[in-house]
Amino acid sequence: MNVWQIWQNLYIPKRLIVLGLCSFAILISYADRSNIAVAIVYMSKEFGWSSTTQGLILSSFFVGYLTTQILGGVLADRFGGKRVLGAAAAGWTIFTLVTPIAAKLGFNYLVLCRILLGVSEGFCFPTVHSLVASWAPLEERSQAVAIITTSNVIGTVVSLPVATWLGSSPWGWESIFWVFGSVGIVWSLLWQIYGGSSPSTYKGISSEELDLILKTNHKRSSLDYSILESNSEEEIMDSEDVDVENNEIIEDDVNLISNEGDEPLSSIKTSNPSQIPWRLILSRREVWAILAAYFCNSWGFFIFFTWLPTYYLDRFRVDIKHLGYFAVLPYVIQGITGFFVGTLADYLIHKVQVRVIIVRRMAQMIGGCGIAIFLLLAVYVAQTPLEGIIFLAIGFGLYSFTCAGISVSQLDIAPRYSGVIYGLGNSLGVIPGIIGVAITGWILDATERNWNIIWNSTAALYFTGTLVFVSWVGGKVVIE
Repeated sequence: MNVWQIWQNLYIPKRLIVLGLCSFAILISYADRSNIAVAIVYMSKEFGWSSTTQGLILSSFFVGYLTTQILGGVLADRFGGKRVLGAAAAGWTIFTLVTPIAAKLGFNYLVLCRILLGVSEGFCFPTVHSLVASWAPLEERSQAVAIITTSNVIGTVVSLPVATWLGSSPWGWESIFWVFGSVGIVWSLLWQIYGGSSPSTYKGISSEELDLILKTNHKRSSLDYSILESNSEEEIMDSEDVDVENNEIIEDDVNLISNEGDEPLSSIKTSNPSQIPWRLILSRREVWAILAAYFCNSWGFFIFFTWLPTYYLDRFRVDIKHLGYFAVLPYVIQGITGFFVGTLADYLIHKVQVRVIIVRRMAQMIGGCGIAIFLLLAVYVAQTPLEGIIFLAIGFGLYSFTCAGISVSQLDIAPRYSGVIYGLGNSLGVIPGIIGVAITGWILDATERNWNIIWNSTAALYFTGTLVFVSWVGGKVVIE
């Protein structure tokens, strides 16, 4: 048997292909949006933009990004993710390619281009989370979400140094957008060939893999992670022939279980699964734990995402040719640790049998408080660019633990509507991208570049989001 025959007979799990392409979609989308953090330094010198103008340009992306978060989750949950993600990728690729043209036409054209780029990318993450709910077996879910979520970090890791190199090259800053847009074209072709909305309709999937995915996903509502959390419920259900005194004890036990974990004993089933139960979703504090944490965490994420290279230029006077390389180290560390966080979380839940809610709380505490503490150390202790970047790298590495916290929580509590809930969370999370990114530029101009105001408020929001999440988070399905 030759090599070609061996390759033809080799079976690659189809969920790895689909979810792998989803990871690359996240990577490319984040590279396409983040490359302007470096490009704008070159563009500002050419066009003479102030910090306020830069802030408006950087924040305009999030105006468009806000508009399609919920829509993306709804469309993907209802009609499947292949078409939605494919159309979104085509849109953000086009607007990446035409960015240099828009910038040379004028400020208004560039802002419009960035808004439309945001509209296209807004579909991406909610659609991918909907695909994870369809494709990832229960035992692999934390790992899948962690890897996919970490892909946005890899996109940033790739884009910053590559954009720095291209911007300083003879081709100029325009080449940044041409190169990244070309990568999107290649991905779109691969997605049309190998992408899929559902394992049930995917060509070439083995019966063993299909059974693995469907069996674990169908039993999630009955399992509800309860086997991993407590056997008390089974004991209560088996105790039917008991006297009144014992019934009182059982009622106390039920209350104890519910109060201790802040979770109900059964999920609420929707009367019509084809409709989105908005009132039910918004009535659950487990959902609001996700929404509040997304808002608070996103403030810091977008400030780092758009202003970190400028901060290093202002604070440490780093050479413009080295900006991307300095800014990328924290994302490298976050990407590396992120790959292990999901595996660790799944191991603790399914092998060690640690309660899901405990894993989610601990992961979010490590991530949210860790980045806040090391951000403050970078601001008030660091004296050199290297010291600052080391503190931030440690903080970003700890922040990757949120992949096993907030990033996967919607799949715990409402897998059927995971795309919708993620869309809601990301919609709230985009508001800081609009307000925070724009106001940062204004503060810098109004306070003679006082970065401490920005970083103090960012750290405070990280602490606040963590507190709300660990107080209200859920660990089992509450909406079916």
